[in-house]
Amino acid sequence: MIRRLAALLAVVVSSAVSAAPLQCAPGTRPACLSAAMFPPWQHGANSDVTRRGLEFTVPDADTLADFHGALDDPKLVLFVGGNIFFALAPLVRAFEAAHPDYAGRLYWETLPPGLLVRQMKAGGTITVGNMTWTVRPDAYLAGLAAVSGLVADGTLDGPAVPYATNTLTIMVPLGNPAHVTGLADLARPELLLAMPNPAFEGVARQIKAALARAGGQALVTAVYDTKLHDGSTTLTEIHHRQTPLFLMQGLAEAGVTWQSEAAFQEQAGHPISHVDIPAAQNATGTYAGAAVHGAAHPQAAALWLDFIRSAAAQEILGRYGFKPYQGGGE
Repeated sequence: MIRRLAALLAVVVSSAVSAAPLQCAPGTRPACLSAAMFPPWQHGANSDVTRRGLEFTVPDADTLADFHGALDDPKLVLFVGGNIFFALAPLVRAFEAAHPDYAGRLYWETLPPGLLVRQMKAGGTITVGNMTWTVRPDAYLAGLAAVSGLVADGTLDGPAVPYATNTLTIMVPLGNPAHVTGLADLARPELLLAMPNPAFEGVARQIKAALARAGGQALVTAVYDTKLHDGSTTLTEIHHRQTPLFLMQGLAEAGVTWQSEAAFQEQAGHPISHVDIPAAQNATGTYAGAAVHGAAHPQAAALWLDFIRSAAAQEILGRYGFKPYQGGGE
């Protein structure tokens, strides 16, 4: 904890976010750094609403980065595991091009899959800051194992529809200042880690499997137990937002994520890089979706689940390194 506080103090004192400082025009540095460092990173692109009224998004102060669209009268509501948040805006545009009747009428959330399930179990009600609202999804997309389990317990209507696969990487700050070379390095006592929380981040299961392949149970224990208790591992609540943010702030030096998330951060020009994990140690995740039982818009859910496997959708996902589903996996 002392190390983490010292790292934060260093960031505040230096006003730096990475080994490659962001260039800000004179007199714009606080706002410039906030807009570059803090979510939302797509600056309004992740909403298809045409009438937005007052634009008021203040990164690190007032932002709802994982909630998209309008609640007044959506024709399709999607709950999507957050690790494809960056692909949703172009996917929605392509869906609306194919189905113009839905233009401007989608609402979607990109929280961790386990948190979306908790929201569904709460009747769709969620509170963020001082705001509480209720929205019930038509389709839920997450890992195949999670989707299949929710089909089995009746939360979702089967069958589960697999549509893409992904592999893991180690996300690091640009330049890799801690000289991380592989998964085994994550056990180093001095290395500050940001790791997905197994309680509601599905990716943690694949991460633990990869750690076990690289260093046995001893490596899993070091990362998710020993280092957690000594403060050098922080468990994220929403890793697709927090891991890159912590790296840019200097609060972490490495974190395991899906490789597509690192690809997005790099394409966005953020001071983020990655370390490849060898295939023999890596894990593959399969993404799937299904309609929610009792959904208000079942036909719209079916259209989305058909679309997500289309060539247009696969081309968009492929920009970030997702692979089309070819069978097998979980």
